[in-house]
Amino acid sequence: MAEGTGTSPSHIVRLVRDAIPPMHPGGRPIVAAVALAAAGVRALSGRGALPGLLATGATALFFRDPVRTPTQRPGAVLAPADGTVATVTEVVPPAELDLPRVPHPRVSIFLTVLDVHVQWVPLHGRVLAVRYEPGKFLSADLDKASEDNERNAITFVAAGPDGYRVGVVQIAGLLARRIVCELSTGDEVAAGERFGLIRFGSRVDTYLPPGTSALVRPGQRTVGAETVLGVVTPVEG
Repeated sequence: MAEGTGTSPSHIVRLVRDAIPPMHPGGRPIVAAVALAAAGVRALSGRGALPGLLATGATALFFRDPVRTPTQRPGAVLAPADGTVATVTEVVPPAELDLPRVPHPRVSIFLTVLDVHVQWVPLHGRVLAVRYEPGKFLSADLDKASEDNERNAITFVAAGPDGYRVGVVQIAGLLARRIVCELSTGDEVAAGERFGLIRFGSRVDTYLPPGTSALVRPGQRTVGAETVLGVVTPVEG
């Protein structure tokens, strides 16, 4: 079959590869472990091939890492995660964030086990601080999970003369037992870059600068690296 017809084996393989999101590196050991366990059950019992394949495929799907296209809108603070907006409120940020101790708009995004669990950088700038806090594993949709659960807090400072700060907190949930963050203090970052992963159900809180109006509402779905949570107005003068 001719290569130029659009139906060659290489073309079909390319279409399949483009349609299936790549896997986050943090998920590879877990997918390999599930596949190995499934193979072991099959070897010992002679059964379980289909359930093993389904379990391996479902685990690989959980760790999917889709390509996203962030907006270039000035001052935009992007959603750091896929999920559903659980709450939009004004609260004093937790102590682990390097933010002023005054009320900030907070957007809490709840991730179910079916959501993409990769996290993305919300703005262009650099990392001011990264702090891990051990804690409980309460249901991530509870408001007190922001203060009681195991979490990892990242403070970003925007590039440019304004230098406003945005806080992002990765919060473990009932099933989440591992928070991955690849950022370090001082790192230069760009909006839409991948920076972390929470394994299984969890929550991600974003603290916008004071005075910023949230552009999302509870119940709304967010797309990480694409949905705009708020736009920071430049300081004049």
